[in-house]
Amino acid sequence: MRSIGLLFAVLISMSAQAQEPVRLYAAGSLRLALTEVAKSFQAATGTPVAPTFGASGLLRERIEKGEPAEVFASADMGHPQRLAAAGRAGEVRLFTRNRLCALTAPGVAVSSDTLLERMLDPTVKLATSTPKADPSGDYAWELFEKAERLRPAAYEVLARKALKLVGGPDSPQAPSGRSVYAMLVGEGKADIFLTYCTNALAAHAENGALRIVQIAPALAVGADYGLTVLKGARGEAESLARYIQGATAQAILSKYGFSPGEAR
Repeated sequence: MRSIGLLFAVLISMSAQAQEPVRLYAAGSLRLALTEVAKSFQAATGTPVAPTFGASGLLRERIEKGEPAEVFASADMGHPQRLAAAGRAGEVRLFTRNRLCALTAPGVAVSSDTLLERMLDPTVKLATSTPKADPSGDYAWELFEKAERLRPAAYEVLARKALKLVGGPDSPQAPSGRSVYAMLVGEGKADIFLTYCTNALAAHAENGALRIVQIAPALAVGADYGLTVLKGARGEAESLARYIQGATAQAILSKYGFSPGEAR
């Protein structure tokens, strides 16, 4: 009788574990795409996913402090590689790519050719994400370094004037279902916002008056996104990581403006 009771308890425990969601920590720029991927994964496997979205650097810090993430999808390679180097995560895999665009307010006259000039204009409010906390901010500073090579002293001007409006621990959040970039540019907080092209597309879809300006090759900055499974994660977490790299998830990522993660 006792053995039957133990077996019953084990079966209940296994059933509960099977239903426990995979804990996915992912870059905020992946919110729309990976929310859809998570639903697709659950439909295909029966395993639910509990996603947490935010700035990759802040998520990495939370994982380092002990939060129980199982899969980490970062907007760069560096943050997951730091976890791997510390023995907290496994192999870091490049799974998708993004790039910077300029999201501009209505009435701001700017093109790819005049973007640098307009960003340097003291009357133009230039916004970025927060460097170190969010890779998008780091990529913006990489763009500033490229600008310096084109125009001496540009780096100092751009780094000094850039408004770090998102990606920090105390940055404003948009209401659920809204784009924070559409909100901030729409409120007049920024005239030009350097952000991922995927974010710019979502903002434009919300507010068609906003414009997306492509960045000229001399200033262009790409973003490699890294995926890793945390040490101690369940087998379902590895299954999710493989699914994100598979054809179905890659098609969803492409739909939201991301590029394939294979070698260039």
